[in-house]
Order: sequence, then structure tokens, then C-alpha cells
Amino acid sequence: VLLVESGGGLVPAGGSLRLSCAASGLAFSITSMGWFRQAPGKEREFVAAISWSGARTNYADSVKGRFTISRDNAKNTVYLQLHSLKPEDTAVYYCAAPPRSAYLPPINDYHYWGQGTQVTVSS
Repeated sequence: VLLVESGGGLVPAGGSLRLSCAASGLAFSITSMGWFRQAPGKEREFVAAISWSGARTNYADSVKGRFTISRDNAKNTVYLQLHSLKPEDTAVYYCAAPPRSAYLPPINDYHYWGQGTQVTVSS
């Protein structure tokens, strides 16, 4: 399984970014996907998740109303749209997949991880 994130960068507070994660080596269209982030000196935390059909999504309270997770199963890609960014959103953002398909994992049961993409929000 290979997950490759892209789209990170430096943006001012209030700005927007769209992160992408291209997946291969898994049955993407029947696999739930998630996004996590890790800020300097902090533990990795859950950001958002989406079911394999896209019908169900889940967000951390800290990003609800500002971030949107989506997917394109034809392109084996999951996205994270970030709006109204705050300096505290600065982190490395990781795409993740659970250990099996057709499974809605709890946030502690993601098995495959990308290399991450840096998001930096300036104040």
C-alpha cells in the first residue's frame, strides 16, 4: 500500500488549502480513509475520516465547519479541503488507511500511512 500526500504549503491565517492523497495497492473504492495531523511537540491527532462510498464522514471538533473530506474513487484519491486556517492548524498532515476494506475503523485502527505534507499557517 502506498499513500502519497500533496498540496501542503505556507498560507496566511484565514487562507485555504486542498490536500490530496493518492492511494495505490489497496481496494480503494471499498476502503475508508482518514486524515491525521501532528504538530511540533504534540501527538498525532485525528482530523477527518470518510467511508468508502463517501456517504459517511467524521471530523474532529477542532476542524468541524472549516475542513471538508472528500474522495474520488475513479482517481483513487482522497482530499482534505482546509478553509479559515488558523496558526494552530500548523502541522504535518497524514493520509491513512485501515488494515482492511469494507471497514469503518475507530481512530486508533489505521494501519497504512503516507509520508505527510507540511501545512504552515502564519499569523
